[in-house]
Amino acid sequence: MAEKKYILNKEVAAQKLQRLALQVAEQLEGDEAPLIIIGIRNSGIVIAEKIAMHVKQYLSVPVQVVSVTLDKNHPREVTLSEPIDGNDKNIIIADDVTNSGKTLLYALSPLLQFHPRRIQTLVLVERMHQLFPVKPDYVGLSIATTLQNFIKVEVEKGEVTGAFIE
Repeated sequence: MAEKKYILNKEVAAQKLQRLALQVAEQLEGDEAPLIIIGIRNSGIVIAEKIAMHVKQYLSVPVQVVSVTLDKNHPREVTLSEPIDGNDKNIIIADDVTNSGKTLLYALSPLLQFHPRRIQTLVLVERMHQLFPVKPDYVGLSIATTLQNFIKVEVEKGEVTGAFIE
C-alpha cells in the first residue's frame, strides 16, 4: 500500500480551523443575530464543533451546532440532528472537503423553509471542480487536483488529525 500524501497535518489543520473561525467572527462582527453552524456528517460535524468553539472566543451571540445527514452520492433524504429555527439567524454549513459543490447544495434543502439573515459555507479543503453553483465562503486550504484524486480528512476522537490525497 502506498504511503499517504498528506496535505495537512494535525497542527496545520488546527491553525486553519482557528483562522477560519477568526474570518467568520470578522464577517459577523457587530451582527447580533444568533449563529447556527451545521456540520455535514461525519467529518463536517467535527469541523463545525471546532469552528464553534473558536468563534465563541470572538462573538457574544449564541452559537448552536447541529449536524445534517445525507447520502453524499444520492442525497434524496436530508435530515438535521435536531429541529432548528433558522429565521433571522446567521447559518454556516461546514464540511471537510468540497469537490463539485453537490453536498453543500443539498445540505441547504432543510433551510429552504426559513428566512435566515444569511447562509454561508465553510470547508477545510476546497478542490476546484465546482459543477454546482456553490462556492465556499470560507476555505482552509484550496488545492488543485485531478478528477481522479480523492481527498480524505482524518478525524479521531473529535480532532482533525490530517488530510491526504489518494
